[in-house]
Amino acid sequence: MADHYYSKTPDAKPNRQRHETSLRGFSFQFWTDNGVFSKGGIDYGSRFLIEEMQIGEADRVLDVGCGYGPIGLTAARLAPKGLAVLLDINERAIELARDNARSNGISNVEIRQSDLYEAAAGMEKFDVILTNPPIRAGKAVVHRIFEEGAELLRPGGSMWVVIQKKQGAPSAEAKLQQLFAKVIEVGKDKGFRIFKAIKGPDSHFS
Repeated sequence: MADHYYSKTPDAKPNRQRHETSLRGFSFQFWTDNGVFSKGGIDYGSRFLIEEMQIGEADRVLDVGCGYGPIGLTAARLAPKGLAVLLDINERAIELARDNARSNGISNVEIRQSDLYEAAAGMEKFDVILTNPPIRAGKAVVHRIFEEGAELLRPGGSMWVVIQKKQGAPSAEAKLQQLFAKVIEVGKDKGFRIFKAIKGPDSHFS
């Protein structure tokens, strides 16, 4: 079986590396490893999303497909009075995200191994959902992230998505427009687009 970053248990031989970076004015040290997404450092799409995302200081934030945690842990820093929940199916990524939360002194987080939103079932609704979706997992998985995420947002909450135009940004935008009251393109750079999809008060997901 092929070993993907969205595999539950990667077969790749571990080889941890540490990367130092600055995101939104905060200094971070991130451990990465073989078998996880963007092991060589934060990919451009994630960094672009991190720079554009709008997080309130008391927001409840959900990062689905968190990898080793750069998006979700930055969100936690931006919401010191809130909570960031980080989910990923990849057990190695979850272990790294937990270690990265500890090493960066971030405590307002919950990090759970989860097939998409499975581990978020029954939780209080979220203000913000963030995702750099696993395009290689296929369009059906990406659309499930949008559909099931809409159910987990409070009315007026928003889903932030970063996606490359050549990897399906137009169809992703169309799907978001079916599900949400308003979809705004908040950023475009180097082939990447960032969408903010806002859940309406009268949505059937409310």
